[in-house]
Amino acid sequence: MNLFDKDILLTDLGNSRFSGVVSDNWSVNGNPNGGYLMAMIADAMLRSSDKKNTPLVTANYLSRCVPGEVEIQISEIARSRQFTRFEARVFQNRKEKIRALGTFASDNTRCNVERYEKTPPELATVEKCVQIPLMPKYTLFHNLDLRLDSGCAGWMLGNLTDVSQNKGYFSFSDGRHIDLLSLFLIIDAMPPAALATQGMNAWVPTIELSVNIRNLPQTNRLKCILRTHFITCGLLEADGEVWDEKGNLAAISRQIAQFKTG
Repeated sequence: MNLFDKDILLTDLGNSRFSGVVSDNWSVNGNPNGGYLMAMIADAMLRSSDKKNTPLVTANYLSRCVPGEVEIQISEIARSRQFTRFEARVFQNRKEKIRALGTFASDNTRCNVERYEKTPPELATVEKCVQIPLMPKYTLFHNLDLRLDSGCAGWMLGNLTDVSQNKGYFSFSDGRHIDLLSLFLIIDAMPPAALATQGMNAWVPTIELSVNIRNLPQTNRLKCILRTHFITCGLLEADGEVWDEKGNLAAISRQIAQFKTG
């Protein structure tokens, strides 16, 4: 079993309750990555759902999770022929940390139109991209191999750009294949786009994250891009895309986060 699979493992407690252990293997500055936590939530929802396709999960991060035991409580809130919808509540030490909504589609939904009005991000070759350096509290990048396009990687050396954007390649360091649950992790693993223009003194804690899985990727290395257009009133948005190397869109995201400096 790969590390990611071990670290999202859940125990079914019955009555739509699940327990798990948040690992410190997917942390950013000591804080468990929001996409990693969402993968655990999505797994609990999928175990409760009669429908499995194109999941859309939106999570509100109420307060900081820490490595350790969690309990996830799932409630079905609506059902139709096409969709089943759930609410999830995540608790640590009897305190609610995350509340999420999830929508799952039936497998008989026909895709009558397949139209892309955007293309995958243009990236330099993997060999010319910049690998994120390994740092003790940033264990996420010990276990995910991120290669940033050199055109947006200057913020690591204090060389800022005019565009709040990060883009590059992702794969698992241990070679694990990319599946549905791992897409929740990967789409939230890109460093904040605002770092490209604001530098490494920016702090961008997530308030709300929405992830929609569109297709399972056909390659185990993915092209990813994260873009911020507006920083106002101490808030920013970040729009993410994940593509496989064959040009298939795998997932999209929208994140609302605080913007702090110092």
